[in-house]
Amino acid sequence: MLVDSHCHLDFPDFEGERDAVVRRALDAGVGRMVTISTRIRQFDKLRAIVERYPEVYCSVGTHPHNADEELDIGLDEILRIAEEPKVVAIGEAGLDYHYKSSTPAGQAEGFRRHIEAARITALPVVIHARDADSDIAAILRDEAGKGPFPGILHCFSSGRELALTGVEIGLHVSFSGIITFKKTEALRAIAAEVPADRLLVETDAPYLAPMPHRGHRNEPSYVVETAKVLAEVRGVSPEEIAAQTTENFFRLFKKVPRS
Repeated sequence: MLVDSHCHLDFPDFEGERDAVVRRALDAGVGRMVTISTRIRQFDKLRAIVERYPEVYCSVGTHPHNADEELDIGLDEILRIAEEPKVVAIGEAGLDYHYKSSTPAGQAEGFRRHIEAARITALPVVIHARDADSDIAAILRDEAGKGPFPGILHCFSSGRELALTGVEIGLHVSFSGIITFKKTEALRAIAAEVPADRLLVETDAPYLAPMPHRGHRNEPSYVVETAKVLAEVRGVSPEEIAAQTTENFFRLFKKVPRS
């Protein structure tokens, strides 16, 4: 069994085909999927999806692109939604200095609020990091000093130092189809170095389809291709990677039942 720890099944890319997408994932051995929140104000759509599919769970949170528009949503509201049975994570939140869709200050404020929610609920915070390694690391170290919290550096494509910082403070590191691309040797080296008990795999669907599907819409069934390459990079069998990343997932996402 494999788990897609991060996808976006609520996105328009899957409209009219969601049943088939979930079925293809199950047929490929992907037994759990977590569809990730990007706007708290659109949570009703996520709720409807996870209520429809027994194997699909979700998070609650605000993507850094949308941070400025949801700064008025307080910690109490995040905590209230996080009590719902199929909400198993907080976020995604973090810093993205590539597109700058929200101000750095707004992103940082939202990020810290999500970390506090993770600390209170013991649900993992899903961390988005792009072109902001030093500021992400600084916030993570500062927040870790206030008390531990579970979390994931999702769709990891940053530098080695951020990965090691995350591991040092107890976070997991999740790899997507990016590690299958031809010119990502440095990222594969990081994937080889992360401790086995901190590894996760994901698609970030509908984005970043792995080889040999690159250039097409991504979907949860394609996490199989990412896991194959991760196994090659680490010199183990695909079965071992599947077992390890699935065990890591259930240990981290404590609200998701194993059966």
